[in-house]
Amino acid sequence: MGTHRCNTEIEEFRSRPVIASRVDRHKDVRRHHVTMDYAFLVTIFIPLWQLARDKPAGTTKFLNKYAAFTLLVIDEWLLDEPDESTRSMLLELLERRYDQASTVFCTQYAKRDWHQRLGSGVHADAIMDRIVHNTIWVETGGHNMREHTAGQVKA
Repeated sequence: MGTHRCNTEIEEFRSRPVIASRVDRHKDVRRHHVTMDYAFLVTIFIPLWQLARDKPAGTTKFLNKYAAFTLLVIDEWLLDEPDESTRSMLLELLERRYDQASTVFCTQYAKRDWHQRLGSGVHADAIMDRIVHNTIWVETGGHNMREHTAGQVKA
């Protein structure tokens, strides 16, 4: 799988869904057959995982589906601390994606807090091991989009 540079225009103070939408529609992304999905961990991804667990071969289908995307954007990363089943799923999914595909984690938490929020156990060690290697960290600064837009509305 070759690597391709995708120059996308990301304007200051844009919301994350808009950024993901712009990446998905970009000509280079379509031309190079990049597949992507944008999922909110707490409100979409975990509930889908819970539904998949109740179906025959559901977990395998779920993992295969999300492992296959060239780019997977996971928002609300560690908003809630994951339970044991979710940690197992994240470990398996990140193992399948490791060195094969790109994953973007959108979160309000500093990376130094991730291990603790993942439960600080063996699963947390393994998940973090798959995240920190071959990673490019993008710090977006201390801007809070909600505070910024609230200030504009009041003005």
